Amino acid sequence: MTARSPGPLKAAERVVSLDVLRGFAVLGILVMNIQSFAMPGAAYINPMSYGDLSGANLAAWLAGHLLVDQKFLALFSLLFGAGVCMFAERAEARSGRCAGLHYRRMFWLLLFGLAHGYLLWSGDILAAYALCGSAVFVARNRSPLTLAVAGVAVYSVASAVSLSVALAPETLSADAAAELAAVWMPGQAEIDAQLLAYRGGWLAQQAHRIPATLWMHTEVLPAETFWQSCGMMLIGMALYRWRVLGAARSDRFYRRLALAGFGIGAPVVAAGIWWNFENGWSWESSMFAGSQFNYWASPAMALGYVGLVMSAVRRGWFRGLQTRLAAAGRMAFTNYIAQTLVCTTFFYGHGLGLFGKADRWQLFAVVAVVWAAQLWWSPPLLRRLRYGPMEWTWRSLTYWRFAGR
Repeated sequence: MTARSPGPLKAAERVVSLDVLRGFAVLGILVMNIQSFAMPGAAYINPMSYGDLSGANLAAWLAGHLLVDQKFLALFSLLFGAGVCMFAERAEARSGRCAGLHYRRMFWLLLFGLAHGYLLWSGDILAAYALCGSAVFVARNRSPLTLAVAGVAVYSVASAVSLSVALAPETLSADAAAELAAVWMPGQAEIDAQLLAYRGGWLAQQAHRIPATLWMHTEVLPAETFWQSCGMMLIGMALYRWRVLGAARSDRFYRRLALAGFGIGAPVVAAGIWWNFENGWSWESSMFAGSQFNYWASPAMALGYVGLVMSAVRRGWFRGLQTRLAAAGRMAFTNYIAQTLVCTTFFYGHGLGLFGKADRWQLFAVVAVVWAAQLWWSPPLLRRLRYGPMEWTWRSLTYWRFAGR
């Protein structure tokens, strides 16, 4: 058979269950990101560092931490790993080659991520995904078991780094310890500087955003994000090979996956919450050892969400919502960037300037509005166009020709 030239994926070739799961993930990830849009940076990792944490605010934080924080990042990473396999398979089937296209695709994603991080929001994950996607690509043809074991091993690296510090804090220099303490619990001067920057115009924001993004890329990425994301991508590749993400396993399998994921993960997260409050959220106990409860529970709960969503797809629950989630998933890149544009306009000084002014429970209202908007606009846009705007641009650059409408 004559190989076809590589080209963008047609709608009929899509795996609907993956689109539904991707839409579910891109909406859910906003619950964890909204704190970084709305509050000084430390409020995300240490809820005691900024704002009230009682009553409705405590309930909002508990719900977000228990059900969302890191779980949807893990879920998104699983899907990205599956996407690497799917892209490679289809490119090879069409033209017999895929490596050049994949690395070109990751190159453009890296540029998008750098622009997103340095110009709009320091919490960008796209640049990290581009680097991780480039790294795990070479493992795509390994057996599912090998991929899963390698994924757990790679995921463990960041945990080992954290636990080594937790078990031997004396290895840190006085300057390093002081720097970590300042990251965990910034002084009022630093808080005020962030409030002033993000309540100002775009240029004023850059004074904080550029060094914050650089810190994410030079400190957080090599110590944690790279290993965390690569590990979950490898596991996602294994799940794709095992046909778990395509709703192709039995109802019993997905039911058990959901029960095991939540049954194991949720109690571990709850134990971590107890540990951190019991230890006063000090950086010595919570920044390293205390973070490991959620770090390890999140993959389990991500698998629980896979089981839940795949069960819904197989049984046809909430068909109307599934249709909208699938559309949101088909344009997940566009919706991810749209979340940044909407939220920065809402909270930053070039818009409403509400940075640092909203309580945690009020952030859920903003999330609900953005969810409603994205579920509303995604289906009609895709009825008119073949791709979302960001997807169209990324595909056109990858294949070096217009992807069509």
